[in-house]
Amino acid sequence: MGILAWIIVGGLAGWIAGQIMGNKQGLLGNIITGIVGAFVGGFVMNLLGSSGFTGLNIGSVIVSVIGAIIFIWLKRVLIK
Repeated sequence: MGILAWIIVGGLAGWIAGQIMGNKQGLLGNIITGIVGAFVGGFVMNLLGSSGFTGLNIGSVIVSVIGAIIFIWLKRVLIK
Protein backbone atom coordinates (compact mmCIF):
# COMPACT_ATOMS: atom_id res chain seq x y z
CA MET A 1 0.00 0.00 0.00
CA GLY A 2 3.02 2.31 0.36
CA ILE A 3 3.40 3.46 -3.26
CA LEU A 4 -0.37 3.66 -3.70
CA ALA A 5 -0.61 5.91 -0.63
CA TRP A 6 2.12 8.17 -2.06
CA ILE A 7 0.23 8.46 -5.36
CA ILE A 8 -3.14 9.16 -3.73
CA VAL A 9 -1.81 11.66 -1.20
CA GLY A 10 0.50 13.16 -3.84
CA GLY A 11 -2.35 13.72 -6.29
CA LEU A 12 -4.58 15.25 -3.65
CA ALA A 13 -1.84 17.42 -2.13
CA GLY A 14 -0.60 18.56 -5.54
CA TRP A 15 -4.12 19.52 -6.59
CA ILE A 16 -4.81 21.43 -3.34
CA ALA A 17 -1.47 23.24 -3.51
CA GLY A 18 -2.10 24.05 -7.17
CA GLN A 19 -5.47 25.57 -6.27
CA ILE A 20 -3.93 27.64 -3.48
CA MET A 21 -0.98 28.82 -5.57
CA GLY A 22 -2.88 29.23 -8.85
CA ASN A 23 -0.77 26.57 -10.54
CA LYS A 24 -2.48 24.92 -13.53
CA GLN A 25 -1.16 21.44 -14.33
CA GLY A 26 -2.57 18.06 -15.19
CA LEU A 27 -3.09 14.97 -13.09
CA LEU A 28 0.47 13.70 -13.54
CA GLY A 29 1.88 17.13 -12.67
CA ASN A 30 -0.28 17.24 -9.53
CA ILE A 31 0.89 13.78 -8.46
CA ILE A 32 4.55 14.65 -9.02
CA THR A 33 4.20 18.01 -7.25
CA GLY A 34 2.44 16.33 -4.33
CA ILE A 35 5.02 13.55 -4.00
CA VAL A 36 7.87 16.07 -4.10
CA GLY A 37 5.83 18.13 -1.64
CA ALA A 38 5.60 15.13 0.69
CA PHE A 39 9.39 14.85 0.67
CA VAL A 40 9.85 18.60 1.20
CA GLY A 41 7.15 18.77 3.87
CA GLY A 42 8.54 15.69 5.62
CA PHE A 43 12.02 17.21 5.60
CA VAL A 44 10.76 20.51 7.02
CA MET A 45 8.69 18.72 9.69
CA ASN A 46 11.69 16.59 10.69
CA LEU A 47 13.77 19.76 11.05
CA LEU A 48 11.06 21.08 13.37
CA GLY A 49 11.16 17.88 15.42
CA SER A 50 7.88 16.36 14.23
CA SER A 51 7.02 13.41 12.02
CA GLY A 52 6.37 13.98 8.34
CA PHE A 53 4.57 11.70 5.92
CA THR A 54 3.15 8.76 7.87
CA GLY A 55 0.77 7.16 5.39
CA LEU A 56 -2.75 7.72 4.15
CA ASN A 57 -4.12 10.19 6.72
CA ILE A 58 -5.05 13.86 7.07
CA GLY A 59 -1.79 14.78 8.77
CA SER A 60 0.20 13.46 5.83
CA VAL A 61 -2.00 15.36 3.39
CA ILE A 62 -1.45 18.60 5.32
CA VAL A 63 2.33 18.05 5.45
CA SER A 64 2.33 17.22 1.72
CA VAL A 65 0.28 20.31 0.84
CA ILE A 66 2.64 22.56 2.82
CA GLY A 67 5.63 20.93 1.13
CA ALA A 68 4.01 21.22 -2.31
CA ILE A 69 3.33 24.93 -1.72
CA ILE A 70 6.99 25.41 -0.77
CA PHE A 71 8.04 23.42 -3.86
CA ILE A 72 5.81 25.48 -6.21
CA TRP A 73 7.10 28.71 -4.67
CA LEU A 74 10.75 27.61 -5.02
CA LYS A 75 10.12 26.52 -8.60
CA ARG A 76 8.67 29.94 -9.43
CA VAL A 77 11.56 31.79 -7.75
CA LEU A 78 14.27 29.71 -9.45
CA ILE A 79 12.71 29.64 -12.93
CA LYS A 80 11.80 33.33 -13.01
